[in-house]
Amino acid sequence: MGKERNMVRMVDEQTIEVTLPNKIGYERIAMACSASFAKIVGFVPDRIEDLKTAVSEACLNAMEHGNRGRPDARVVVTMNFADGSFTVSVMDEGTGIQEIPKEPDIRKKIEKLEVPRGLGIFLIKQLADHVDFNQMTKDGHVIRMVIRMAV
Repeated sequence: MGKERNMVRMVDEQTIEVTLPNKIGYERIAMACSASFAKIVGFVPDRIEDLKTAVSEACLNAMEHGNRGRPDARVVVTMNFADGSFTVSVMDEGTGIQEIPKEPDIRKKIEKLEVPRGLGIFLIKQLADHVDFNQMTKDGHVIRMVIRMAV
């Protein structure tokens, strides 16, 4: 992923890229950047909250599962706004999702009959209008999410 470390850069007027260390808590930087960008381009507050949650979950999955918690790894979040849609790509240095988890039993999780983990991909799929998993690049695995301005 190059030698860039912990940076935000404007690729063009429609695209922003954020490089994060592989450390839980830094996903908040990607959430804040995506929320600010979405607000600037006119997203309503509810869609901004959907965006923030999807970005957070994708970053956390990249850090924990894609990069396997390696402190030397990076997560790169690329945000693009065009034609009323916000596209976010989250790249880790892993090899992809081996098996997309089945839909969780929310009732069992709420009733504490199952562990409350394993909701990230479910949440992303519920909040985004379109999701692509397992896109591989020369630098790693990418999840791509599209969130439209209006539901």
